[in-house]
Amino acid sequence: DGYTLLTISNTHFVSAALYKKLPYDSVADFAPVTQVTSAPNVIVVHPSLPAKTVRELIALAKAKPGKIDYASSGNGSTQHLTGALFTKVAGIEMTHIPYRGSGPATADLLSGQVTVGFPGIAGMLPQIRAGKLRALAVTSAKRSPELPDTPTVAEAGIKGYDVTAWFGVAGPKGMPRDIVL
Repeated sequence: DGYTLLTISNTHFVSAALYKKLPYDSVADFAPVTQVTSAPNVIVVHPSLPAKTVRELIALAKAKPGKIDYASSGNGSTQHLTGALFTKVAGIEMTHIPYRGSGPATADLLSGQVTVGFPGIAGMLPQIRAGKLRALAVTSAKRSPELPDTPTVAEAGIKGYDVTAWFGVAGPKGMPRDIVL
């Protein structure tokens, strides 16, 4: 009817690359309405990992290729892709451990089962402030007001690194233009 709306994120468009038989086309079947917000992720490590900076994390990963795990909320999630891009541009090898959502990934990060993550800032602030996780860098081009003393990944040495999660609203294809505007 043109009045049904969907909240979407970056992962809406990644799905087509992950799943062969989706019952919809993530681009052609939807009419974008607006972006609502965007937010950076944060590179966090469990306190048991000796890395205190991005450079130290990279050095540790180079010394132990594939031996450091990073958690994500699932394959194709912003957390997964943020970590995958980081490993690629840093020239390191870390093992991706996909979970079924942020909750289980965070639980294993807090327990030290996995030692690195690339989650959204909002859910990590209490853990960072309590010293249960250590923030190494935010993934956006600018520092986050929530973590003003935490450098960006670019400031920490990986020039041009800028990854944010975004959230928006879409409707069905063919949605009347006057509703979209």
